Amino acid sequence: MEDLHNMNSSRRSFLKSTGHLLIGFNLLPLTFCQTKGAPNEIPPYTGVPLRSTIDNKLIDSWIRLDAKGHLTVLSGKQELGQGIKIALIQIAAEELDIHPDRCHIINSDTGQTPNEGFTAGSNSVEGSGSAIRQAAAEAKYHLLKMAAQKWNVSPESLRVEDGVVVANSGEKVSYWELLEGKFIEERISGDIKPKKPEDYRYVGKPLHRDDIRKLVTGESHFVHDLKMPGMVHARVLHPPSYDATLESLDINQVEALSGVLKVIRNGSFLAVVAEREYQAVKAREMLKELAVWEKSPITILPNQLMDDVLNTSGKPDEVAVSPGIADLISNSAIHLQADYFRPYHMHASMGPSCAVALWEPNLLTVWSATQGVYPVRDSIADLLTLDKEKVRCIGVPGSGCYGHNGADDVSGEVALIAKEFQGKHVRLQWMREDEHKWEPYGTTMAFRLSAGLDSAGKLLGWDSTVWSDSHSTRPNGSGGSFIAARTLDPPVEFRKGGWSGGSHRNGIPEYSFEAKQLHLFNYDGPLRTSSLRGLGAYANTFAMETFMDELAHKAGKDPIDFRIKNLEDPRARAVLEELAQKTNWKNRTKSANNGFGIAYARYKNATSYFAVMAEVEIDKAAKNYKLKKLTGVIDSGLTINPDGLKNQTEGGMIQSASWTMMEEVQFDEDGITSVDWNTYPILRMVDVPEVEVHIIDRPETKAMGAGEAAMGPVAAAIANAVFDATGSRVRNLPIKPEKIDWESVN
Repeated sequence: MEDLHNMNSSRRSFLKSTGHLLIGFNLLPLTFCQTKGAPNEIPPYTGVPLRSTIDNKLIDSWIRLDAKGHLTVLSGKQELGQGIKIALIQIAAEELDIHPDRCHIINSDTGQTPNEGFTAGSNSVEGSGSAIRQAAAEAKYHLLKMAAQKWNVSPESLRVEDGVVVANSGEKVSYWELLEGKFIEERISGDIKPKKPEDYRYVGKPLHRDDIRKLVTGESHFVHDLKMPGMVHARVLHPPSYDATLESLDINQVEALSGVLKVIRNGSFLAVVAEREYQAVKAREMLKELAVWEKSPITILPNQLMDDVLNTSGKPDEVAVSPGIADLISNSAIHLQADYFRPYHMHASMGPSCAVALWEPNLLTVWSATQGVYPVRDSIADLLTLDKEKVRCIGVPGSGCYGHNGADDVSGEVALIAKEFQGKHVRLQWMREDEHKWEPYGTTMAFRLSAGLDSAGKLLGWDSTVWSDSHSTRPNGSGGSFIAARTLDPPVEFRKGGWSGGSHRNGIPEYSFEAKQLHLFNYDGPLRTSSLRGLGAYANTFAMETFMDELAHKAGKDPIDFRIKNLEDPRARAVLEELAQKTNWKNRTKSANNGFGIAYARYKNATSYFAVMAEVEIDKAAKNYKLKKLTGVIDSGLTINPDGLKNQTEGGMIQSASWTMMEEVQFDEDGITSVDWNTYPILRMVDVPEVEVHIIDRPETKAMGAGEAAMGPVAAAIANAVFDATGSRVRNLPIKPEKIDWESVN
């Protein structure tokens, strides 16, 4: 494998001799090469030459037109199942007038693609998409100039058909013929206008995704599926609980097991390497039996958690301040106060975290499902005291995760193991117990909301107090970011750092209150936390939109009309109006056994608009309820791929329903007790409701992120539907049947 140190020196001379046009733009991480099926007239795609990125702003950073008639897009955003590969291909193909069948994409590779940080915050299409659109538009501009000079005509007189420039005279030349080995070195000017939406041919179409085909047909797709020549298998044995330390272990019995190649012990870090995976699993089981640990108990238990959160000491952060708001609310004709709570949630990835590493004399390569190849590379380099250029991190899809699960930790651990077992590809996969116990969870949160409105239902004042642990302890270049680093001898210090704005994401309502206030208490809780889909927006919106429903009920107002009346943004009102029309809200059939709930939010108060109705059905005799249907309306601006947008939204709705109705991490003083799917149940197929999504397409506006838009509104809609059916308010998640006051059911 080529040493990365040698890549930059030969890069420019290589490009000038191979005929690549590459257009660059400063976006922000990258993944796995996807090839698409192509018509017979297109030569087979053989991939693009390996080379490192010098400067994100250079023209050669983002789009390549190779000499054989292919377009390759390079993106810093990891494909997590959200469909960004096909969306970014559609954008580039559109601007260059090239059929998508000629197009391919490479994501997340520190050896090839620019540094874009993490794939997070529903920013991929909004950020990368707009940048790639501009880059492709400028590529086309340069190519048309080249053709115009060749024929001595104006660029405006030319048109493009699937990468072939056509003059009015009938003369034709392809992009690939125009290049003739030349290389365009200009930077993006930002002055070239992309296509108008009315001229789109590919954007807005539900083009099929190759990754879904692979999933359906069972083809190799995930990092778990990687098979390397001579690959060996590893397992780690994590401590039984937080802060436990290894007192003693006799490894001789383990080393004597058939197939075991090496047992690694460094402080309290334990790993085994074997010829076959099952041999590694059996060796881990023996390690677990033989290891003697000194444990440190967890002192705050689940039944004490809410009180502990609410009693957080210290001075809160003043996110938004409105002097006199307490008097405004207390003097309002209608006023209300309520507390809400969200427990710890898991990512609950369907496949335990996995990574592969190869340690060679001049290069450590790690194949990882991380959402940020560059931050993980830098953290691995720091952990192992290596130059960053000596580490290459290649992004490969993982089987589940929107946020910071165990993918980063397993990447650091496989690097530690590969250092002790050099020259062989080492595959490390966590056990289910590892995934459930050691991933960083979505944090517990608490909310105290109060608001006032006049007798006509106009909102006057809103006051929020939020309690939250950190929503981001992702790798940041420090080796201490990895959980295993804290068990080494000597341990690598972990610093949680500051609390992110994710704690109060969507915490300030966009409704037209005269006064709004929010204070944030930073809570240092008993469990490990980090980014989970939506960060604080999920729970903030659950609390806010449940509280809005309580206000509407107290004011005697229809919940949709109440929201519309207090929203100024016409696009916000439009999704609610469309929801009312699609669900026949005014004429819905209400019985003694069903209930309907409404909720709305604009994600981060800045991106996609989403409104949703939940329908539940209760069984009073059995003291149970079932979620029957979710109907959503989303406005994400310009829709790149309507099928992808619906898939994203439907998936978010179902995951949110699972969090809201069932999920919470259980633990005791000895550690996490939610260690499998029985002790951490999630929504099963038999319980998945009917899901219906409607899109309001706005091609005249920019595309906006949608992956996290549904999470919070769905939670509140379910809570509001349960109240509508039972008369019982459940303010503490999850909304389990035993929390409902069944005696209040009329």
